[in-house]
Amino acid sequence: MKLASCRKRYQQETHRTKSPEETYAIIKDLVVPAGITRVADITGLDRLGIPVFSCIRPDAAEGSISVYNGKGATEMAARVSAIMEGLERYSAEMHDRLPVMGTIDQMADGRDLIDPTELILPKGVDLTFPIPWFSASDIMQESDVLVPAHAIFHPVHRSMGQLFRTSTNGIASGNTLEEAVFHGLCEIIERDAWSLAEAVNRGGPVISGIENQTILSLLNRFKEAGVEIILRDISSEIGLPTVAAVADDVTLRDPTLLCIGMGTHAVPEIAILRALTEAAQSRATQIHGAREDTQDSHMKRQIGYDRTKRLNKKWFETGHTIDFSEMYAFRSEDFLDDIAYTLRELKKAGINHVLVTDLTRPEIGIPVVRVIVPGLEHFAMDPERIGNRCRSARRNYLPGSKPASA
Repeated sequence: MKLASCRKRYQQETHRTKSPEETYAIIKDLVVPAGITRVADITGLDRLGIPVFSCIRPDAAEGSISVYNGKGATEMAARVSAIMEGLERYSAEMHDRLPVMGTIDQMADGRDLIDPTELILPKGVDLTFPIPWFSASDIMQESDVLVPAHAIFHPVHRSMGQLFRTSTNGIASGNTLEEAVFHGLCEIIERDAWSLAEAVNRGGPVISGIENQTILSLLNRFKEAGVEIILRDISSEIGLPTVAAVADDVTLRDPTLLCIGMGTHAVPEIAILRALTEAAQSRATQIHGAREDTQDSHMKRQIGYDRTKRLNKKWFETGHTIDFSEMYAFRSEDFLDDIAYTLRELKKAGINHVLVTDLTRPEIGIPVVRVIVPGLEHFAMDPERIGNRCRSARRNYLPGSKPASA
């Protein structure tokens, strides 16, 4: 896969090569071939007033959800976010793309492949049976490899077995391939950092000293609505800031509205904005009640508000703080520079492979990729998959710590 220079031409509440309005002009008519039947503004369901949109694909493949939500600091950004997620989900389905079936030994005959164990498998997986394989580009090693299809597509046909539960982690879209690759990398690093925080049961230091006016405006919306927000730095040793925005509705004291949003980006203020808007999206999603993957709401109601907070006290406790100025920051004008920086940081962390499969559908034309980073963690989304980084973290890792060499 050849990546090229890709200048950022929009750097306000996010970094993109086009403004949300420009992107919307391109994607608004693509909802039909992607099977999206409705795009709805659900901002009004919540009293925050932070924009959240929803889009629906009734014919989503079996094993996938059919309702997707989008967030943003502006109404147009949230609308575009929802549609782009719908296009991502459509593009990540298998459609007419057929993996090759074979055992590890059969596939290793004269071909480069990724050992499935590097993807962190659940215990007891039998690797002697044939599994589906598909191609990916290793942008760190500059080579092509075969990867288990379960790490690329979502969902995978049941007839192909279940190596592990497929997910959307690392599926990303963009105005360009480079934009999509960088945002896919950010999501993978975010989920890894979140997994490490969960593994050690620590929420990371509270972020203080924020002066960015867009962030302060969003924080004020939460405050005026009686929703307390704690921003926590849960960055790992990989040099991209990862932020958790923890929302506590102290007015309603509804356990289902104890929500968390995550954000990762090379620029810390963008990571914070993503976390805040995702927290708002999580609230609206719970209130909307239309998504098929919000089953934990019933459990929270059974447990109650106070006990839910106690069980998740790492997110709600205050104490150790970090000033915004101390957080990681890498600022560039080009997505190719962001990607190169991220690859260097991953290499310093002992990561040797970064895999990308181009999932762009010809009938859609919007760049969509699946990014896979063997060795990074999935534990926060799939407790059956816990790897060496989580095990090591339980011994000596503190979320939010910054290595001396950074």
